[in-house]
Amino acid sequence: MAFNETINHGMGMVTTTNRCRLLARCRLLAGGAAVAMLLAVLHGCAARSHPAPPASASLPSPRTEAPPESAPGQPRPYKVLGKWYQPIPDANGFRQQGLASWYGPDFHGKRASSGEIYDMHAMTAAHRTLPIGTLVRVRQLENNRAIEVRINDRGPFVRERERIIDLSYEAARQLGVVGPGTAPVEVVAVGAAPGSPVDLYSGNFTFQVGAFASRENAERLRAELNPRFGNAHIVTFDRGDRVFYRVRVGKCLSLEEASAYEEQLMRNGFPDAFAVAE
Repeated sequence: MAFNETINHGMGMVTTTNRCRLLARCRLLAGGAAVAMLLAVLHGCAARSHPAPPASASLPSPRTEAPPESAPGQPRPYKVLGKWYQPIPDANGFRQQGLASWYGPDFHGKRASSGEIYDMHAMTAAHRTLPIGTLVRVRQLENNRAIEVRINDRGPFVRERERIIDLSYEAARQLGVVGPGTAPVEVVAVGAAPGSPVDLYSGNFTFQVGAFASRENAERLRAELNPRFGNAHIVTFDRGDRVFYRVRVGKCLSLEEASAYEEQLMRNGFPDAFAVAE
């Protein structure tokens, strides 16, 4: 989930969001023909190392970022575009048929839900509920080609519920999916992610409403929330260069209860509140 810090400066309140993205920007300064020539040579080498998506290729799958996994082997429920998703704790025996799509250049070099950097030329894929790290065999049902990929990201999050897996560009190229954009596939788990099965539908969930650099301001919000929602409390977070006082409210023991509680907070003027597993 997005990491929100609401910092009170005087009478104003500013919200900053860190969405766990890696933003990479390059600028080629004018003048310096030698540098431009070197870049052209390096670009030629890269093009020979990895085939680029053909101009006739269909557009990759639209992507929406999911929050990073809370801990390897112990995935927590997460919410994207207003919908909760519950990763399964064990991939043994998993088999699914549906449409495969792919994503590539626009996300190359950005951070995946696993925390690693997405490489469009690696044999990886995104799935909504399989444990991160699961090895799956994907068979294209129209040409019978088959590959193995490792799940390291979340998705696809599109309205077409038939889409069940987002392949990296290289995986899609090997299966013949790049051109048409989607293709029917069968996904079978061939290796389980590390970690013991756990009950992820229950646990301790609370909601963070704001975070302040001032303890006094945090106490003021806690005092306002407590009679309305109950169990309002402050959690101190030392970032190293600064201390934040996070105001949290509520205590839910199940995913269903947390979803209902979030709707209550939104109706009462706290649309930026988000769930935290404690």
